[in-house]
Amino acid sequence: MRKLIYGMNVTLDGYIAAPGDDIAWGVPSDELFRFWSDQLEATDLSLYGRKLWETMSSHWPTADRQPGTNDAEAEFARRWRNMSKVVFSSTLDEVDWNTRLVTGDAVAEITRLKAEDGGPMDIGGATLAGAAMRAGLIDEYVLATAPVLVGSGTPFFAALDRWVDLRLIETRTLPCGVVLSRYETRR
Repeated sequence: MRKLIYGMNVTLDGYIAAPGDDIAWGVPSDELFRFWSDQLEATDLSLYGRKLWETMSSHWPTADRQPGTNDAEAEFARRWRNMSKVVFSSTLDEVDWNTRLVTGDAVAEITRLKAEDGGPMDIGGATLAGAAMRAGLIDEYVLATAPVLVGSGTPFFAALDRWVDLRLIETRTLPCGVVLSRYETRR
């Protein structure tokens, strides 16, 4: 059975985006970028909701060919472009860049994918991850917590029907002040 990992940059008060989908609060650093690139390298399949897919697919497919792109960004772009991806959306008609579109029941498809043999899967996008969270499908949470408060916006954690017990498996602080934390779900 595959492991499902939900990880994103998050504010100290728990948001992945401020109002208006603003992510300008992020703390850019080479160390943080390398962390996420290494996470991508260790991932066999990425699952996206529509909004995050549109953000990622508007930049990363050709980022390695843009002027001013550094080596780490180019490597991430190649990894992202070449990896298998699934996008869950009821409004998109097509996707590209080594990606498959699912328009039906996301929880059923994620459950099916988890039951397959293969390496870890990551999931991104608050709505999609929230559905997987409520269904008890997420095995690990990865938070890159920035030292900033935004007050409101899109929360990292969805409203839940029941508690989820977690166990801290890693924590470290990057020089930029971002705290990386990994938790696994206790079953």
